[in-house]
Amino acid sequence: MSDSPAREDTASDSEEPSDAAADDEVAALRERVEAEYDFENFGPADMAEMSGEEWEAAFDPDSWITGRDLLDRVEADLRTRIASRDVFAVLDRLDDPEAVVAYSDEGWAAVYADGSVEGEGTVLRDVKPSVALCSMESYEVPDPPAEYELPAPEEVEEGTGEFGNRMLQAVGGSLLVVGLGTVGLWLFTDLFPTPPGNETNIIIPIVSALFVLAGVFLFALVANARLSDRFRAEEYRDRLRAAGIADDGSRQFAPFEEVVREALADGDDPASRKARSGSPDTGRSSPAETTESDGSGRTDGTARADRSDGTERSE
Repeated sequence: MSDSPAREDTASDSEEPSDAAADDEVAALRERVEAEYDFENFGPADMAEMSGEEWEAAFDPDSWITGRDLLDRVEADLRTRIASRDVFAVLDRLDDPEAVVAYSDEGWAAVYADGSVEGEGTVLRDVKPSVALCSMESYEVPDPPAEYELPAPEEVEEGTGEFGNRMLQAVGGSLLVVGLGTVGLWLFTDLFPTPPGNETNIIIPIVSALFVLAGVFLFALVANARLSDRFRAEEYRDRLRAAGIADDGSRQFAPFEEVVREALADGDDPASRKARSGSPDTGRSSPAETTESDGSGRTDGTARADRSDGTERSE
C-alpha cells in the first residue's frame, strides 16, 4: 500500500517529459510548415501537399469557426470567386437544413453549419479550399461585388475583339486592292515596261500574288476568329443552361436536383453526415469533412476525410 503513491509519482514524472517532447515536436513542425507554405495565398495545391500532421500542427481545431458565421464567410468567399470566374457555379443559401449550396453542370457541393461538406465533381474540389480557409479566424474574407452571378445564356456575347477584326479586315482589303491593282496596271498599261533583253517582267505578278495571298490570309484569319468566338459563346451558353440557368436568368437545380435534395434531406441529421463521412462522433466536426457522391444520391462509405482540408482517402 505504501509503494502505490511512489509509483504514481514516478509515472506522472515520466509522462511530463514525454508531453514536453511532444509539444517540442509540434512546435518544430509548426515552424517548418509556416516557413514552407505561404498562408496569404493558400490554395488547393498547397492543401494537396500538406500531410495530416502538418495541418494539425499549423491550425488549432479549437479555433475553427462554425455555425452561421462559417456559412456567411463561405458564401461571401464563393461569391467573390464566382465573380472572378475562379469558380463556375450557381450559389444558393438554404434554411432547412441550413447550408450553402453550389452547383454547376460538372458537380455540386453542400456546406453545412458544422463545417462538413459533401458533393461531387469539380465544384466540390473548388469549394473545399474556401471552407477550410473560411473556418480559420486568421483568414480575411474579401468583400464580394454586388453583381457576382454567372450571366444568363442570352447575355453571353459572341466576341469582344471586333475592333481588332475590323483592323485586320482593313489591312487585308488594302493588300487585296494593291495586289489586284498592280496586276491590272501591269496587264493593261505601260506603267511597268519590260526590261531590255527580257520577254516578260515576272517580278510584278509575283509581288502582286504575294499581296493578294496576304490579304486572303487576313480575311480567313478574321473569319476563323469570328467562328471560334461563336462556337465558344454557344458552348458557354450550353454550360450555363446545364447548370440550371434559364435564358431569363432564373436559377434552378437542373442537373443534380434529386441528388442534391436527397443529400440535403439526409444532411438535416448531423449523425447521418458523420456516418457517411466515416468520422467518429467527437462532438466537433472538422471544418472540411467531406463525402463524395456517385451521382445517384448515394454516398461512398469507403471515403473519409483524413484531415481538415477535406481531401478523401479510400480505404
